[in-house]
Amino acid sequence: MSKNINVALIGNPNTGKTSVFNQLTGLKQKVGNYPGITVEKKEGICKLPRGVKAHILDLPGTYSLNTTSLDESLVVELLLNKNDKDYPDVAVVVTDVENLKRNLFLFTQIKDLKIPAILVINMADRMSRKGISLDIEAMEKQLDTKIALVSTRKGEGIDRIKELIADYRSLSTAPNLDASRISPDYFKNLQKAFPNEDPYKLWLVITQDVNFMPIEKRQIQDATSFFTKSKEELKKLQHRETVLRYQFINDTLKSTYKVDQMAAKGLRASIDKILTHKVFGYLIFFAILLLIFQTIFEWSSYPMDFIDEQFAAASEWIKNTLPPGLFTDLLAEGILAGIGGVVIFIPQIAFLFLFISLLEESGYMSRVVFLMDRLMRPFGLSGKSVVPLISGNACAIPAIMATRTIENWKERLITILVTPFTTCSARLPVYLILIALVIPEGSVLGLSYQALTLMLLYLLGFGMALFSAMVLDKILKIKSRSLFMVEMPTYRMPLIKNVGYTVLEKTKSFVFGAGKIILALSIVLWFLGSNGYSDDFQNAEEIVSERIANEGLSTYSKNYIQTNIDSYLEEVESEGLAPSAVRDSVRTLTADLTESAKAQEIASYKLEHSYIGQAGKAFEPIVKPLGYDWKIGIAVLTSFAAREVFVGTLATIYSVGSDEEETIQNRMAAELDESGKPLFNLATGVSLMLFYALAMQCMSTLAIVKRETNSWKWPMIQLGFMSVLAYVVALAAYQILA
Repeated sequence: MSKNINVALIGNPNTGKTSVFNQLTGLKQKVGNYPGITVEKKEGICKLPRGVKAHILDLPGTYSLNTTSLDESLVVELLLNKNDKDYPDVAVVVTDVENLKRNLFLFTQIKDLKIPAILVINMADRMSRKGISLDIEAMEKQLDTKIALVSTRKGEGIDRIKELIADYRSLSTAPNLDASRISPDYFKNLQKAFPNEDPYKLWLVITQDVNFMPIEKRQIQDATSFFTKSKEELKKLQHRETVLRYQFINDTLKSTYKVDQMAAKGLRASIDKILTHKVFGYLIFFAILLLIFQTIFEWSSYPMDFIDEQFAAASEWIKNTLPPGLFTDLLAEGILAGIGGVVIFIPQIAFLFLFISLLEESGYMSRVVFLMDRLMRPFGLSGKSVVPLISGNACAIPAIMATRTIENWKERLITILVTPFTTCSARLPVYLILIALVIPEGSVLGLSYQALTLMLLYLLGFGMALFSAMVLDKILKIKSRSLFMVEMPTYRMPLIKNVGYTVLEKTKSFVFGAGKIILALSIVLWFLGSNGYSDDFQNAEEIVSERIANEGLSTYSKNYIQTNIDSYLEEVESEGLAPSAVRDSVRTLTADLTESAKAQEIASYKLEHSYIGQAGKAFEPIVKPLGYDWKIGIAVLTSFAAREVFVGTLATIYSVGSDEEETIQNRMAAELDESGKPLFNLATGVSLMLFYALAMQCMSTLAIVKRETNSWKWPMIQLGFMSVLAYVVALAAYQILA
């Protein structure tokens, strides 16, 4: 064939559609957004028999073509628009063997659109355990299609799907039923008004909030004004359609689908009673969160230390190997230092996505959503708000996009405005390095203080989201309330391949998304930190040398020299060297350390009087009451681009002029305030963590809020409120703890 086959992968949520997509496409897939809207678009290439290729488009999950959200509208618009480049040659409808009755509703609607459709019945490996038996041949005949019985867990049936896709031209496009039976006269008039259009497609255009090219919805409404029905009448007709379809589905399944009720019960109901219990459910969820945060710290410490050491060593190697000059400094102090400040957190980010993926794949996350609905109601939120709030732990941007499933505008707006309070993965690098600096190691009841601190920060973000939602519910005078429905999928062991794809894709998205910003900022910050216009910058070496000659080295430098000498004496104590040899070695070591300390003081002085130092000094009065110096102030400013830039900025600033093979954490720990005490103490660390827990600090989130609310009013209110709140809370925390 000269062109790829366009395949639309369609199905209800929780049917294993993503697993089928992964099995078909492997790593030959990409993720982006649909043109003009921020809905995730997943597509990939699948090789078929006889050298044919299929372009697989994984459409958003939908229960039917009766749309209630933007995601579902997107599915309908594609299926109605033959002019769209992604219009499917064949639709692959993925269903779950345990929920076949509900899943077939969508299948019959797609068949009525006269699109060749393949029915995939997934999770076939559960049939014997659940006492389910199918007559595939009879079902194919009654549904007038071809069926692939699949187990993505075992990798069975995928070749059958590929064969059916390749042979899609042989599939019947006849509808399963005559939808015009719900109102023969109405459909007859539709056909008269538009004799060249399919009546069922016209029916969808009229009843759904979508357009049907080349005929617009407005044209249809104008042309059919003489028989247009009210919304209430259309709802009644939709109800009749639903009844008609389920009558057909029941008749089909009566002779082709058998279930042994005793075998079907299993342990699911018993487990649900525990996991969704009004007391034990919350305790179990809380315990799982604690375990996750404990594991994030314990498991990731080794790879993080390794990465940190390798970047420090690489920077030192570049300085020692390449010729001294502008390019070498840029590589070692700008690019490498900035990127290293984010790459170090890959293990912890990957572990976070790993646990979120495991909870979703196992079916537990749906129980959490159901459980948290009880908590949401008093705060003016729907249970559907839980999905964006939980998704916000990964990233606020897709979480805000996920609010499209909330039909009620007031609940959706409140959810959009409070979601940025939840702790996203971009905050994690900030939290982790600050916790490591100011929270002591140790544990209580087997749980480390550091893990408990991280847990408290997550709870603070969630609690502030709920409090803000309650306030907004009282302030916003928008009346209405919506019902909450959530599907409880069956429990299943997570598929390693699916979890792997998710972790890889999400981590890669985080690293490359942040990496682009950090790389650009690192180069700019390095330039600003390596250059200056003042006489103090130009004559830094003479000024510092004269000060050292008159006043001696700084307190930090003296402590630095003494610490290294004490460490050396401890090492040689057991070697039995002669006192004279030890004295000579100490004398040589002291001279080398003094020269190194002098170079560091010169570099520090130049940095303070560089372009970035001057800018930081101008900004310092604003952040000084919070316990921050000008360097932290610069990091706070630049991190408005993305929160994780905070660490990258400090990594770059502290690397400018540095000759020591030290990690970013060690450099931060060595920073001293004006009184000669560690800058990153408990008061400063807690102040910073609270600031980042409550501040917006993400211009991408503001852009998404603007797009979703279609106004700059709400993102500006959001930015102002969160910034003021963060500043006040951070100020109070520092003044109390200092």
